Amino acid sequence: MTRPLTLFTGQWADLPLSELARKCGEWGFDGLELACSGDHFDVAAALRDPGYAAGRRQLLERHGLGVWAIGNHLVGQAVCDRIDERHRGVLDGELWGDGEPEGVRSRAAERMKDTARAAARLGVEVVTGFTGSPIWHLLYSFPPNDFDAVERGYEEFAERWGPIIDVFESEGVKFALEVHPTEIAYDFVTTERALAAIGDRDGFGINFDPSHFEHQFLDPAAFITQFGRKIFHVHIKDSRRQLDGRRSILGGHLDFGQPGRGWDFVSPGHGDVDFESMIRALNRIGYDGPLSIEWEDSGMDREWGARDALALVRRIDFAPSPVAFDAAFAKDR
Repeated sequence: MTRPLTLFTGQWADLPLSELARKCGEWGFDGLELACSGDHFDVAAALRDPGYAAGRRQLLERHGLGVWAIGNHLVGQAVCDRIDERHRGVLDGELWGDGEPEGVRSRAAERMKDTARAAARLGVEVVTGFTGSPIWHLLYSFPPNDFDAVERGYEEFAERWGPIIDVFESEGVKFALEVHPTEIAYDFVTTERALAAIGDRDGFGINFDPSHFEHQFLDPAAFITQFGRKIFHVHIKDSRRQLDGRRSILGGHLDFGQPGRGWDFVSPGHGDVDFESMIRALNRIGYDGPLSIEWEDSGMDREWGARDALALVRRIDFAPSPVAFDAAFAKDR
């Protein structure tokens, strides 16, 4: 099984795509998962200019790269969230407008519909991203939660995302939610609830990223096994717990990379993720899509880290065996 090894470009949006594609081609990547930020992939341009999407592909092909997915995490986050000033920092001026929350959510929903249309023009079948959550603020039940309000949160998620997924399905594109704290689904239980809320839809599934499971003490391989048929895309990303009796898994209101955090994202292979178990689980479910490195490490040079991560994934991405290991000893097997 040869899965494409790609780089998610969101953390590299400060570089022009032409420069990043040149680097990634030289480093040996198979392709890029284009973020809808910086100049990497412009949804509006893809719909306005008939030649834009083909031009993006041609740029990548000049460096020996393909594209199997695009990511629009920042816009998706605003579809369901309780909007505040933090969103202003990650949304463009058109989406933010006057900042009135329902207006922001409505414009974000329309942009996600356009993302499906733009993905179809690019010829990719998967858009990765976030959904946001109207109930993340209710994570810790004090003052005591009204659990009817939690249930209404899942209903609101389905109401807001259902029409978006209608467009995805009509375009032949799938939306892959990155199961992640701050989203409507962040662990096993909430993933089950989110999938039940929106229904068993062909156009809605999962972008699996193991780094968001480690500091929750969850088993990434078990998640793959349980939700395998809904996993449309996979990120390779790592995190490391640093719990010493003084640090908390809640983060201490400290930014990533700051001393005192109980966990942090690190370059793949430098944290707690058991990538071998993850690859074995992906093999069991027959996943043959991209393994997309999402590189985040506040303590490491990113170009060194991207090359190091690529070498790691090349080494660990083994194919399943087509025969039982002892088949040679069985006469009639």
